[in-house]
Amino acid sequence: MSGYIMNARVFGSDGSATKRKVKLDPLVFAIEPNDHVIWLDVRRIQASARQGTHKTKERSEVRGSTRKMYRQKGTGYARAGARTSSLRRSGGTFFGPRPRQYGFKMNTKASRLARRSALSYKAQGNALRVVGYLGYDQPGSKKLSGLMTTMELSGDKVLVLTETHSPEVYRSSSNLPRVRVKEARHVSTLDILEADVVVLEEGALALLTRLLGSSEKAAA
Repeated sequence: MSGYIMNARVFGSDGSATKRKVKLDPLVFAIEPNDHVIWLDVRRIQASARQGTHKTKERSEVRGSTRKMYRQKGTGYARAGARTSSLRRSGGTFFGPRPRQYGFKMNTKASRLARRSALSYKAQGNALRVVGYLGYDQPGSKKLSGLMTTMELSGDKVLVLTETHSPEVYRSSSNLPRVRVKEARHVSTLDILEADVVVLEEGALALLTRLLGSSEKAAA
């Protein structure tokens, strides 16, 4: 991809710039983004999040007599069946919604392509940052807030990706409404797209490169 820098500077755990740089795998961070696959994956994620518990009462479920209200002909009124008919005010609903699952499956290769496309968009927009190991001994919003301030990300929606499950880092973000912490292996396309900037631990970068780039290297 023209104009794309394949190296990223590594920031310290306090947000200060270091002289070290890491190489970004072009198979993960420099592909031609596939907008259609991104749309499919985001649609899958949002559909799976729907509860699908909607329900209305149909004709057999509303209260009322099932007896025909009056004879078919000779009354001067329109023909009418039971009081539970959907044509009546107190009747059931015509083809009302029923509980259902909205989620659908998507093959693994397409899902990986969607995440690689989202990461490539972030790389193109200079919205990726790499930091060293965030080894917090105990939760502290001040540490994570200081990191955001030093990296000049205070006003942005930031997604922090850790290499492993880090309860201390996760709890440090609880008082920071614009900062979200997630384990790298569980990040979704929607998570990446919703963030203004993605901050990756150096180990998380290596993990994503291995998980998302391995299939492409094998195919090549």
